[in-house]
Amino acid sequence: MPLLGEKDRRFLQAHLAKAMEKPVKLLFFTQTIACQFCRETEELLREVSSLSDKIGLEVYNLITDAEMAERYGVDKIPATVVMSDQDYGVRFYGIPSGYEFTSLIEDIVDVSRGAPELSAETRQALARIQQDVHLQVFVTPTCPYCPDAVHLAHSLAIASERIKADMVEAVEFPQLAIKYGVQGVPKTVINESVAVEGAAPEPLLVARILDALGLLTEEERRTLQQRFGSTEEAGATE
Repeated sequence: MPLLGEKDRRFLQAHLAKAMEKPVKLLFFTQTIACQFCRETEELLREVSSLSDKIGLEVYNLITDAEMAERYGVDKIPATVVMSDQDYGVRFYGIPSGYEFTSLIEDIVDVSRGAPELSAETRQALARIQQDVHLQVFVTPTCPYCPDAVHLAHSLAIASERIKADMVEAVEFPQLAIKYGVQGVPKTVINESVAVEGAAPEPLLVARILDALGLLTEEERRTLQQRFGSTEEAGATE
């Protein structure tokens, strides 16, 4: 049974036909045992790939295709890599269903274009980053605030070769949710140690990344405190 209704399918086909530029590949990593949502995720991705001839789907087994998994840094399943002729570091761990389906579609468009919508200030800040950054955004499919956090993290990854960003579905990966103390979503973890609660606005998340790398100036810190009250504050959570 199709997961997308006919009306939604027609809308997405028209949207992707207008919005996409370069072809996009979805690399899906799965296995037949010990994976609760692998089958459902593959079905969803197959439907998405059928929406446009610019979307390709490649399916790999985490165990038997270990070389591919290592190449793309995939260590858990279900995992989806969204890439074009370039790997931007955009990852989905867990099924991108519910509200997160929007994130998947937006990422496909952004990867196709290779140019997410970010402010000039953000792009200038990203140019200062010379260290690798790993963002993990913990979500649940029922969280209405999570897609904004996921899309922002993925946009930063597309814009900066130093940044990799994962969506992590907290219910599917409880061991990671426990490790990072996830009690509400979205929660963004920067380089394993710094956490941002809620759907942080673009300038605030960028500032937290710079701060985690020791790149935030005192002037920038004062400006953020005037604007947001504190660099510790973020957006809404579920």
